[in-house]
Amino acid sequence: MRRTFFAVTAFILITALYPFKAHPYYVQFKEQYYRLYHIHYNQYPDDIMENIYWLEKAVAADFCNPLYAVAKIEDKTQWEKYRYLFMMHLNLKLSEQHLRLGVKWDKQVAYFYNAPWKEQNLECLKKAEICYNAAEKYWQEALLWAEKANQKKFQFLFLTDVQNWEDDAFKIKEGKLDYGKTISRELMRLEKVRADFEAMDENTY
Repeated sequence: MRRTFFAVTAFILITALYPFKAHPYYVQFKEQYYRLYHIHYNQYPDDIMENIYWLEKAVAADFCNPLYAVAKIEDKTQWEKYRYLFMMHLNLKLSEQHLRLGVKWDKQVAYFYNAPWKEQNLECLKKAEICYNAAEKYWQEALLWAEKANQKKFQFLFLTDVQNWEDDAFKIKEGKLDYGKTISRELMRLEKVRADFEAMDENTY
């Protein structure tokens, strides 16, 4: 018991006399910003906007040294493909997050009993449309990076540490992953819902 007491006392004294210095963590590179992106079980608009913020910062930032990459890099060819895949992945995630955010504002159906809040609903639809258009912009960017990652010179090169990125690039090439179709469908439906709301008047409800 006495030994424990003295050990605890010594620790307290050392801590008081020689306080530990906290070293700041500087977020500078794509990989660092990407690690701040995360999916919540229940994604509220603020959660989604936080993710969009980190992903956009990642897109704009520089790559870290290959030694600290998300995947093991052994030569310049691997490093080149890694960069293409990473940019594709970031833009895919940005497209996804904008789609999720759009859904939060969207009105799937213009119910007649919502006529008293016609203007508010139209404003929500406008916000959803902005989100869907942003999703389309990032999807087009993802397509460009996927095309680079799918070049013939990378045909037999696979970065297994980021297999899901490789899979997405392949699916895009084969047309099995196509956010463009989803976005177009949502925009067409939104336009119909908007028209239904705009047609409402004092006699609707």
